[in-house]
Amino acid sequence: MLPSGQNIAHYNVARLRAMPGDPLVAEFVDNVPKVNALAERSPGFVWRLNDNSAQVSCDVSFQAVVGDPLIAASLSVWESVEALAFFVKKTVHGAFLRRREAWFEPWNGPNYVIWPVPIGHLPTVEEGQQRLSVLARDGASDDAFDFAYAASHPGGSE
Repeated sequence: MLPSGQNIAHYNVARLRAMPGDPLVAEFVDNVPKVNALAERSPGFVWRLNDNSAQVSCDVSFQAVVGDPLIAASLSVWESVEALAFFVKKTVHGAFLRRREAWFEPWNGPNYVIWPVPIGHLPTVEEGQQRLSVLARDGASDDAFDFAYAASHPGGSE
């Protein structure tokens, strides 16, 4: 699925059930730095968005989208779908992922997207939003996909 000379980008977005600082979402908010640090040390990790201007506050380290402190977003680049899948599902991130319903409201449509990027390309949040819209509108393709699509296509992995 990935031609030579490409990495994959991963964008996800979710809406918190309560404002940062509320005990309902404190475990998620308080652990973002730990999970981000783990990502950065993971095999196959290339880059993640770390835009201080998009942070909710100096005490809350996740990236917000369009200035909304309830919308948490993550954007990263990995060497392969396999490396991303391992981090997402087989590390402490997986434990947090399994508890997402406690911290996040239901999302209408897909809340994450994966797509190929040239090595050296650093995607933008706008690019992630656009790819997520394509996935929601058109379904999975080689240009905007999820883990299930990757697993069912040559070179993919879940």
